Amino acid sequence: MFDIEYKGGNGIVISTKKLNAVIDPKLSLVGLKDLAVKDALEIATEARFAVNGNDSQLAIEGPGDYELGPFSVRGIAAVRHLDTDADEKISTVYRIEVGEARIALVGNISPKLDEDQLEALGVVDILIIPVGGGGYTLDATSAAGLVRQIDAKVIIPVHYADSGLSYEVPQDTLEIFVKELGAPVETTAKYRVKTAATLPTTLTVVEITRS
Repeated sequence: MFDIEYKGGNGIVISTKKLNAVIDPKLSLVGLKDLAVKDALEIATEARFAVNGNDSQLAIEGPGDYELGPFSVRGIAAVRHLDTDADEKISTVYRIEVGEARIALVGNISPKLDEDQLEALGVVDILIIPVGGGGYTLDATSAAGLVRQIDAKVIIPVHYADSGLSYEVPQDTLEIFVKELGAPVETTAKYRVKTAATLPTTLTVVEITRS
């Protein structure tokens, strides 16, 4: 069993009884306090979103295979949004396994993954994906396209318009993405996954209230 909490920007915390995984914790970039990574697994989709806490158990910010506690993590190099195939791949897409549940974590990447990247991700249950657009992240249309490529059933959108945050560029609202995807929405303060078998079997957007 684990919980997923949304902290703003790309910031996510996945909590288990044994260990927490803290994703893209440098929230000072959007006007919030950086997330604490003490005794946690720190995962960054780009180096600039990491806090590189010396007191984390492990800090990941690039491709490779990693194991720590209940987490099994695979990092896959990806082209950053608005970069070209000729540019260095400085973003990382992650497959995170917690028990039998499989999570795909996408940062600010270009709108399409190739066959090798999709194969490395494999079968996915939960997809965490930015949807705000504005030339900074995937917009609603490209995010919806990537959802269909990855084919997860639970979609957790992040990095969308929020009056409490100071993004570099204006972000679209979550409602634009939901309309584009055309899937039902479940709103919760914390998304609890008891087992992979209890996840929805049809496409569902989970809106996690920022905490």
